[in-house]
Amino acid sequence: MSTRLCLASQSSRRGELLRQAGFDFLVFAPKVDESAQPGESPQALVERLSISKAQAATTAMADAPSRPLVCLAADTVVVADAQVLGKPSDAAHAKEMLSGLSGRSHEVLTAITVAAGLELHSRVVTSTVTFRQFSDQDIQAYCATGEPLDKAGGYAIQGFAGVFVQSLSGSYSAVMGLPLCETAGLLAAVGIWPRWRQNGNVQ
Repeated sequence: MSTRLCLASQSSRRGELLRQAGFDFLVFAPKVDESAQPGESPQALVERLSISKAQAATTAMADAPSRPLVCLAADTVVVADAQVLGKPSDAAHAKEMLSGLSGRSHEVLTAITVAAGLELHSRVVTSTVTFRQFSDQDIQAYCATGEPLDKAGGYAIQGFAGVFVQSLSGSYSAVMGLPLCETAGLLAAVGIWPRWRQNGNVQ
């Protein structure tokens, strides 16, 4: 029986990235309370949530007829001035977030966790994004697209907001929600390879 992979996320972006890398997988989106704990650092928060999602998916899929043997989960937060910026509650909130990010650098932390049986491997990838200065008109027009509303920090780097990015230090795919280099490494450690690697008959 070949090992099967479960992506424990409802994020279409993460699914697209994992397919782009050549992995076959099924999707299960566990429900996890994403509230921060008192005094919890952004890194601790994002790693805890990633682990919780992987464990929740593993537990939920345990009785499935063709249960996956490996669960992959991820969580992403945007951090500015030591404050975690989650998904905006509405357009006004998105405008407030973007105004605070204009002309400045901020960090994007993405944690990935791979759960395979009793094994649990986790890693946090930090990237720094610098935005150019943009106008109130830019913010108004961008928010009117609706794109910011379900994105951490109120923007999608792979979407229209790409024109705001002056520089990026770190992993582009991590800012999108799934660091492909690190993800492939953790999956390889538990025997999961992309389709093209398997087809190459490389041992």
